[in-house]
Amino acid sequence: MLVKKSVRSRNVCKVTFVVPEEELPEGVEVESITVVGEFNDWVRDASPMKRRRGGLFRADLELEPGREYQFRYLLNGEQWYNDWYADAYVPGGLGGENCVVVTPV
Repeated sequence: MLVKKSVRSRNVCKVTFVVPEEELPEGVEVESITVVGEFNDWVRDASPMKRRRGGLFRADLELEPGREYQFRYLLNGEQWYNDWYADAYVPGGLGGENCVVVTPV
C-alpha cells in the first residue's frame, strides 16, 4: 500500500510504503523487507522497512514530486515481491513486472 503526502515547504513528496503481514506469500517466514527502486539506484539494502505493531512493515521515503518511480520489495534479501496497490506496473528488465509509484506535483 502506498500513502503519499506533499510537503510543499520542502518541495518533496513523502511516500509511505506499507506491507501488511497478511498480504505476504504464504509459507514464507519474513524476517526483513526492503524497498528497492529507481529512487535508491536499486541498492538492495538502502531502504529497509521497519516491522510495526499489528504486523505491518513500513518505510517512509521523501521523493521528488511529479515523477514516476519503478520499485519492488525484497523479502529476506532473496525474494522479489510486488505491491498490489501500486499506481501501475511495467515490464521489468529481468522477466517480471516492476511496480510504479507516481508522486503528485
